Amino acid sequence: MRLVSLVALSAALISAPALAGVPSDAGKTKFDHHGGGHSAMTQADIVDTAVAAGQFNTLVAAVQAAGLVDTLKGDGPFTVFAPVDAAFASLPHGEVERLLMPENRHELTAILTYHVVPGAITADQLSGQILSVETVEGSSVLIDATDGVRVGNAQVIQADIATSNGIIHIVDRVIIPTG
Repeated sequence: MRLVSLVALSAALISAPALAGVPSDAGKTKFDHHGGGHSAMTQADIVDTAVAAGQFNTLVAAVQAAGLVDTLKGDGPFTVFAPVDAAFASLPHGEVERLLMPENRHELTAILTYHVVPGAITADQLSGQILSVETVEGSSVLIDATDGVRVGNAQVIQADIATSNGIIHIVDRVIIPTG
């Protein structure tokens, strides 16, 4: 295992197509140029993309409760390992509700920021490697991309959803910091 510089990873941007599951326009916002009826597409940010996808309702509620919306709408770039609603539902009974309570905001923030890595990292950039990568939370997470991509205890089930300020990789579990 080796600690990898995210700068080195970011320098080798190679995009892989997103898999099925998120609408092809989930990371895009339509707008009309000067009212002339000509419509163009621009990418939405991480938060707007998650909202549009419709499978991250719990994650979006948690991001709001933790006060991280402005951060994840910021310039970035960020790589987010985003758990689907079913991943949150598989936590012990009552855990999501407990984490969403104001008195547990610090713990919720730590869990959410453990799912975020600085830089825009694609699955192709990780392919074939086992890495320890520092998260925004401040500790490292193990990424094993030797057979698919695993992040901590979670499997990436859809990779490389491009947004205006980073990349989303959908994971099947909530990744809990171990240290």
